[in-house]
Amino acid sequence: MHIAVLGLSYKTAKVEDRGRAAWTADQLPGALAGLRAVPGVLEGAILSTCNRTEIYAVLERINSRDALLEFWSRQKGVAAKDLGGLCYFREGEEAAAHLMRVASGLDSMILGETQILGQVKESYLLAQDHASIGKVLHELFNKALACGKRVHTETAISQNAVSVSYAAVELARKIFGDLKGRRALLVGAGKMGGLTARHLAENGIDEILVSNRTYSRAEEMAREFGGRAVPFDRLPEWLSQADVVISSTGAPGVVITREMVQQAMRARRFRPLFLVDIAVPPDIEAAAGGLDNVFLYNIDDLEAVVLANLEERAREAQKAERIIAEEVGSFQFWLRSLDVVPLIKSLREKAEEIRQAELQRAFNRLPRLDVREREIIAGMTAVIVNKILNDPTVRVKEFAGGEDAEVYLRAFSLLFNLSNGFPEAAAGDGSGRGAGSVNGS
Repeated sequence: MHIAVLGLSYKTAKVEDRGRAAWTADQLPGALAGLRAVPGVLEGAILSTCNRTEIYAVLERINSRDALLEFWSRQKGVAAKDLGGLCYFREGEEAAAHLMRVASGLDSMILGETQILGQVKESYLLAQDHASIGKVLHELFNKALACGKRVHTETAISQNAVSVSYAAVELARKIFGDLKGRRALLVGAGKMGGLTARHLAENGIDEILVSNRTYSRAEEMAREFGGRAVPFDRLPEWLSQADVVISSTGAPGVVITREMVQQAMRARRFRPLFLVDIAVPPDIEAAAGGLDNVFLYNIDDLEAVVLANLEERAREAQKAERIIAEEVGSFQFWLRSLDVVPLIKSLREKAEEIRQAELQRAFNRLPRLDVREREIIAGMTAVIVNKILNDPTVRVKEFAGGEDAEVYLRAFSLLFNLSNGFPEAAAGDGSGRGAGSVNGS
């Protein structure tokens, strides 16, 4: 048996196609039950978000893509041919690495985003609640979650804003430090300006004023993030009362002049003022940025910050890939070690049979032993057997995780004559793996 993933994402499918192929939250329990009923599927989990839908499975046979595709097609009522053209299919080590990259945010639309880690955890817990996963996917998902946490803790891939609206918030923090006790003024009702104001509210700014030529629109937007609408014709007055000004009016010309900013600075005794001009054409006269303690950033400035941050995230992604490689290696070692379980079980069963037979022979020759004496002798023989088997058990586990695992496991089986532990070794079928193996090939 082996691990596989069949999926589609924003990289392979348009949003309407992703929508047709996705399972909603209330559909997922039934989908998991259906997945486990597919012949050859031993374990299964489904990750379904707005940007990707992926089926993870432990399968009896290599290259079971068609079985998973048919299940998906039947569940969602999408022709298998159409669905298959949008999908990617990965098996073994590649499937494990894919999940770890997904959980770490390296496969996301926004490189390094953290939301996907929570979504991977939710899909794992749901599969666990509905008994559709066993020890293999349990281990894989836990490794992937640990990997994602390591990536976000040990690298800076999720740091630094990669959206214009959030870049403005980061710059505000650099200027003012803690935003608590600060006031923001949103001029205009543009979508990006509103998003920036919302980010400011989420990051601790005390109050947001909204000023728009149409007062009712200012009131409507202010309600969205608990702000307060103020009249547009008193704009110079509100400028002096704000620490952060976000302008996004869509007006054909300048709305905030250098003179207005200069007057506002006098009124606020030249305390720092952060001006964010998201409008195209610009709302704020460029000369205002030359005033002392005035920090003016336009859309081009913010996009340059975002570009630099994306480049930094790309550099951090290289560190993340090294962490992923470590975690994949650890998982593959564990996976290969599963081959040794039947061998160790068979060896211990054989040793126990021999011990019990020899004990019985000894007790038959020593009929006068009382119960206590028999317990002492039985305990002593158990300790001797365990100590003798300890080194071979430890070493065979080590061999099982290595590249030459097959050679060592076959030799181990033959040396101890464990015909029930690694049957392919005795049968010589040329398959290269045991019937019970879970591997990445």
